[in-house]
Amino acid sequence: MSQDDARGGNPVLDVVVERDRVRIGARFFVSFQRTLRVPDDGRSYPLPPGLGPFPVRRVGDFADRVPASWREAGGFFVPMYQREALWLGFEAADWKPNAVKVGLGSVNVLTGGPWDETLRVDPQDYLVCPLQPWLDGIKSGNGRVRQFVAMPLGAGYTVAAQLGGDEHAGAIRIAAFEPKPGRFPDAPPPRRFERMRMLHDAPAMSLGLAVGGAIEQKVYPDPFGVETWDPDERGCVAVHIVNGEQYRELTGEEPPPTPIDARTYTSMGFPWFDLYDEADGDLRASEALAKVKSIRDRDAELGGGAAAGEQSLEIPDSQIHTLGRPD
Repeated sequence: MSQDDARGGNPVLDVVVERDRVRIGARFFVSFQRTLRVPDDGRSYPLPPGLGPFPVRRVGDFADRVPASWREAGGFFVPMYQREALWLGFEAADWKPNAVKVGLGSVNVLTGGPWDETLRVDPQDYLVCPLQPWLDGIKSGNGRVRQFVAMPLGAGYTVAAQLGGDEHAGAIRIAAFEPKPGRFPDAPPPRRFERMRMLHDAPAMSLGLAVGGAIEQKVYPDPFGVETWDPDERGCVAVHIVNGEQYRELTGEEPPPTPIDARTYTSMGFPWFDLYDEADGDLRASEALAKVKSIRDRDAELGGGAAAGEQSLEIPDSQIHTLGRPD
């Protein structure tokens, strides 16, 4: 199969927020993890740590305060500071996995093509979870991604803006698909070992996602085949990004504090992470996404900016913890 291998009608899976995680269907969760922004210096860095989830709030709970376009589409929102980074953490069941698509605005983060709710394999434009436990950025090269970083809309920084898409169509878009009946068990086995826990762990209305520095990370091919997934059993969500002041005005809550920078974190001896996955494949990088300009490049075009002159970061080998997959 090489084109539209899975199509369907309207989404049917429940989408709810539980403890700052968005649940789609019965078993799949996605969280939006605060993290360090790696230097944008042409090098690829290990996986940065997770500094805890961003708070997730439901648009419908603040319908009298959010833009009309949000009310019509529903979904959720999270607070981020300008030039702050995040990664997506996925939780799913080993015994009954999910196929998952991720978009920025109206652009697919794996292919650079238009966002839609169809699964395709030429090239593969979706993830399989829990095989893929996280995603730190757009698929920009072999064995690497470029980090998700919040930037203002309208200045040509975001991925959607650079690829001719709609950057107002929800900063982050996620669709999760159930497997077809009979492909996997309907209930968990009596005993099962816990899969790799959520790693990376360490002791706007006007914002969208641009790209920053490079991170060493594979995006794994689907080991089951696209025909495994049910196009009619899916749930979809849009997640908007607001800045700290807007979050405070909308919710009356204080946003999380600005995270420390990567250089300070490293100087304090805290860990970074590497994943031993040499035996696992990696999706081919998208030519379109490889050409997306980073924040540093866009700053240079505009005549300087906060990312200009960014220095490389040396991470001692003793601070890079290699993580193995469970048997």
